[in-house]
Amino acid sequence: MSGRHPFPAVAEPSLARALAESAERHPHGLCPRQVLGARIGFHGAALLDIPLPLREKELLVIAETDGCFLDGLIAATGAAPGRRTLRIEDHGKVAATLVATATNRAVRLVPARDSRQRALAYAPDAPSRRAAQILAYQIMPAAELLTWREVRLSPPLEVLLGVHRARVHCAGCGEEVINGRERIAAGRRLCRACAGDSYYVSS
Repeated sequence: MSGRHPFPAVAEPSLARALAESAERHPHGLCPRQVLGARIGFHGAALLDIPLPLREKELLVIAETDGCFLDGLIAATGAAPGRRTLRIEDHGKVAATLVATATNRAVRLVPARDSRQRALAYAPDAPSRRAAQILAYQIMPAAELLTWREVRLSPPLEVLLGVHRARVHCAGCGEEVINGRERIAAGRRLCRACAGDSYYVSS
């Protein structure tokens, strides 16, 4: 990509609002990944014809990393773990899948592989590559900044969201398990940890 591109004084209003909200959470202020998170949130919702910010649980956002990217994504969409509209499946990728809960349509978005290089053409006078990315990512056309494709969830949406049924107590540790997250092993209802799928070990 060649040529120079003018940079506006301010980003599009809804994006500017989301970035200001995201930047408030960070001592270092705004960074490129926050902008990417916000752009992915806005564009993914637009592809699914879902208005933002969220009013109900019409959208599930699945982020593939945490950190600054996630804060931008949250600021744009209004998704939140407490509302069960946000999940993290940590694959170490700046990527997210947005799911329309009414239709099960899902779209996965990632930054274009050459987005960093393209950013330099959109903000040629920026004092650094990082500054160029922060500025350019706000105005680059979505087709230049992002790539996306429709996907099918595995496991399906109803499994990801959990089954609303009676709580159970793990036959191993006795702790309560909700949202249908128990496992059945040898006829016993076990929590994931007792079934051998744990993120921790006893010290």
